[in-house]
Amino acid sequence: MTIAFIRHGQTDWNAAGRMQGRTDIPLNDTGRQQARDAVDVLRDVEWDVIVSSPLSRARETAGIIATGLEIELGRSYDLLVERNYGVGEGLTMEEILARWPDRDYPGLEPLDSVVSRGTAALQQINDEYQGRDAVIVCHGTLIRYTLAALHGQPLDRIQNGSVSTVDLVDGQWRVLCVNGTMLDALV
Repeated sequence: MTIAFIRHGQTDWNAAGRMQGRTDIPLNDTGRQQARDAVDVLRDVEWDVIVSSPLSRARETAGIIATGLEIELGRSYDLLVERNYGVGEGLTMEEILARWPDRDYPGLEPLDSVVSRGTAALQQINDEYQGRDAVIVCHGTLIRYTLAALHGQPLDRIQNGSVSTVDLVDGQWRVLCVNGTMLDALV
């Protein structure tokens, strides 16, 4: 089984550098174009299904890609929602650092919780779609830290609309590429 993780397309809050987290901000026109561009990147593989986070920016991205690839738009998974940034949602990093220089602010979800949700979602999708290659549209922090945990090394920020892939080999997930770049090219 191969899985492609896609970070949703851009929103106005992304463009402004605001923390979105679980706040349900819609795609902007750039984000919709990024979703259409992802179709071209994904077209070389025969994908079976696309699933997503329930947040509208991920769901709309998934719908655009499903239509472009002419594949099944599967369900959304609550486990795939973005990290809860608590009172930091809607603020820029500069505003957060001015108020909480240690970045420890009320309501911030621990990264180990994000990774736990990401790996649980990956297993659940694998169980539900065994033998089928799937695309997952979700969020940057969840993708970045889940893939870093699977790979055993830190990874760079995940770009809007980018494609990162993993496959399952002998019961173990193996990270193949991040932000469209093969991992062996990143070393």
